[in-house]
Amino acid sequence: MTKSLLNHQKKLKQLKLIKRTMKKHINKITVVLLLIVTGWANASEQQRTLPVYEIPNSKKILETPSQQFPELKFKDETGNIISLKSLRGKVVFINLWATWCPPCIHEMPSINGLRNTFKDNDDLIFLMVDMDNKIEKSKAWMESNNYDLPVHVMDSRLPRELFSGSIPTTIIVDKQNNIVARHVGIADYNSPEIIELMEKLLNEKL
Repeated sequence: MTKSLLNHQKKLKQLKLIKRTMKKHINKITVVLLLIVTGWANASEQQRTLPVYEIPNSKKILETPSQQFPELKFKDETGNIISLKSLRGKVVFINLWATWCPPCIHEMPSINGLRNTFKDNDDLIFLMVDMDNKIEKSKAWMESNNYDLPVHVMDSRLPRELFSGSIPTTIIVDKQNNIVARHVGIADYNSPEIIELMEKLLNEKL
């Protein structure tokens, strides 16, 4: 057997070894890619099937004990300052929100529905407090979505007991200026439970 033939056979063996090695690694890479793609697909499927928002039981909003924060002040669309103390004798619905907040936007129809439910009762006051302090922007957003909800911004510090930094946060105040309910997160505010609570608070005497 000539030297050239031996060299040729040696090269063939080397090529076969290289092919086997490459095939082995390619198979591993293929498996990894399949796992990644399958995992991503499964995760995407789970994301599609999970609810975007979970509306909690509205009854949970009634668990907050009474407190008073009469020093709270708000500024309305015209620049007028309104203190919580000046609203004594009224039931006050305060919602801390922002136009960029999806959960805030998600619950807005129910808040607007609650306002419409009691539209003939002047003793129920709604304060939609834009936490970005961009009252013109939030007012335009309300109008573009056909919501009849007055926009305000804070004109005083919010106590930590009322605002943990999360929005939406909703606070309900009775005629005595007591905080009777505080809820962090979205809720259905036009539910029978909340309507019943509002009727009870509105019927209370000073």
